[in-house]
Amino acid sequence: MGPAEVLSNLTQLKERALASLGRSRWPQLLNPVERPALVARKHGQSRHVRLYRGMVTRLYTHPIFLEHITPPGHPERPDRLRAIERVLDDEAFAALDRAEAPEGDEATILYAHPQEFVERVRATIPDTGIARVDADTTASPKSWQAAVTAIGAANAAVDDVFRGNVANVFVAARPPGHHAEKTTSMGFCLFNTAAIAARYAQRQHQAERVAIVDWDVHHGNGTQDIFWDDPSVLYCSTHQMPLYPGTGAVSETGAGNIVNAPLAPQTGSEAFRDAFLSRILPALDNFAPDLIIISAGFDAHHRDPLAEINLTEDDFDWATGQLMQRAGRHSDNRLVSLLEGGYDLQGLAFSVAAHVGRLMKG
Repeated sequence: MGPAEVLSNLTQLKERALASLGRSRWPQLLNPVERPALVARKHGQSRHVRLYRGMVTRLYTHPIFLEHITPPGHPERPDRLRAIERVLDDEAFAALDRAEAPEGDEATILYAHPQEFVERVRATIPDTGIARVDADTTASPKSWQAAVTAIGAANAAVDDVFRGNVANVFVAARPPGHHAEKTTSMGFCLFNTAAIAARYAQRQHQAERVAIVDWDVHHGNGTQDIFWDDPSVLYCSTHQMPLYPGTGAVSETGAGNIVNAPLAPQTGSEAFRDAFLSRILPALDNFAPDLIIISAGFDAHHRDPLAEINLTEDDFDWATGQLMQRAGRHSDNRLVSLLEGGYDLQGLAFSVAAHVGRLMKG
């Protein structure tokens, strides 16, 4: 199913977006004070003034993310970002502060990965065609630039929330990152963007404690691997088990900083929300992070072809709201969301709409 077919019913899309944003706040999001800033951005002007700057949600993306090419039929494909772009193009999201992702500083990759591994990944990038990294992970000529720009976007998002430039940030980038271990690219991922962003927050903004909450349906083995013995980073994950990559048991606790909440196949909203309420949210409250990073995969949606968890976009709306509450309580509202998985285009588009709509509520 192509993006145009997925998003053909714009009336339905608007109703979903309005419901996520909250109808009572809808007129405020497009009030005359905001309109000049929106018009200025549309026409490429760099100078604009926002009266409600502190309440805005920023979106980072970049055309280079479409140039990370995967083989025909591969689920992690450029159409994923096209579907997201189309859904966020609706007027319901006019108040998003849209910014082009900056290319990252390659030196920051070393915050989570050793130099030898970084050079090994660089060497796999082909001049033409598609190179296989592992059984399901590939690279194309622009994959290095795409991955480094994804890192640049995540780090810029961290800068934004620590400097108070925006309320929160959603990064729509690919390739994803949470399966990349310290020395292994896998699961569609080359580098672990969330892990690099967490380290960036610690090194550049003196964050003492960073929490990464991962609701992708596949366990973030890479993030767990990188922070296994580091109590300054809390890693919490809900995921289907058994499922790729096979990690994520409750017994895997690291240095007391790993909280796994596996879900059985065919479970849905009740089990997911109970995992948050009984395990994830108490862990966040106990940890009191200076920053919350979401590894926002949307492949636990009931339409997704790669798993068997039956969530709806309402569940992602709810989970986003819960994490925003904890960010307000502990982190001075600092929250950064990074796209991970989600392979059914309709499920992905509507889930992102719900997620970003909730972020925009501030």
